[in-house]
Amino acid sequence: MLLKQLLEKLNYELINGNAEISVNELVYDSRKVQPMDVFVCIKGAVSDGHKYAKDVAIKGAAAIIIQDDIDITPELSNTTIIKTSDTRLALANMSAAFFGYPATKLFTIGITGTKGKTTTTYMVRDILEACNIKTGLIGTIQTVIGDEVIPSMNTTPESYKVQEYFKKMVDKGLKCVVMEVSSQALMLHRTAGINFDVGVFTNLEPDHIGPNEHESFEHYAECKSMLFKQSRIGVVNTDCEHLDLIMDN
Repeated sequence: MLLKQLLEKLNYELINGNAEISVNELVYDSRKVQPMDVFVCIKGAVSDGHKYAKDVAIKGAAAIIIQDDIDITPELSNTTIIKTSDTRLALANMSAAFFGYPATKLFTIGITGTKGKTTTTYMVRDILEACNIKTGLIGTIQTVIGDEVIPSMNTTPESYKVQEYFKKMVDKGLKCVVMEVSSQALMLHRTAGINFDVGVFTNLEPDHIGPNEHESFEHYAECKSMLFKQSRIGVVNTDCEHLDLIMDN
């Protein structure tokens, strides 16, 4: 597909090259880059993808998506460089485009909360399946796509994997998906670009506060509440003393 098709939901600046080029795969792990791929530089807790820009160019990457400035060295002179404000958000929107916006072809239910996400997703899926509605599941334990079961590494996978799983669900004829949506996933835009049909809130407790997760309880609540800014219908448990933090705005 054309690079510009992957960029259609992004605000970006063309730093070098041409967006009217054909590309093969969308990649965010520099070790997996093949010729004519698009590489998205993700800044993580352990590594920064911007450090590998020259390496992926040498491997033949057609385009590189950045959020920080990089030197256009001779190795990068023939590579298209796209700059955007947040490469995690870019990856989410580009992944949706790459897989043909599969979330629009499913009834999507996202469940967030400190406790009960996993239990609630399984109960909701079982109810829907009992009503003969073929339903996929993405969660802490596993992803279920029809008869395919994939062990989970995170409560909510990276945005590329979410969209890949959605596409598989559509291809297998599933009509609905219920998924756990963690505060980290919302903060890191793993579900960006998905307009959930239903967003569900279970509860909020002072967990996950620290340097590697959320700086404060208020920030934790703010991230949880992000789900309802991208949900058509919100379902909340009102028996929660911190509900006002979730319902703000």
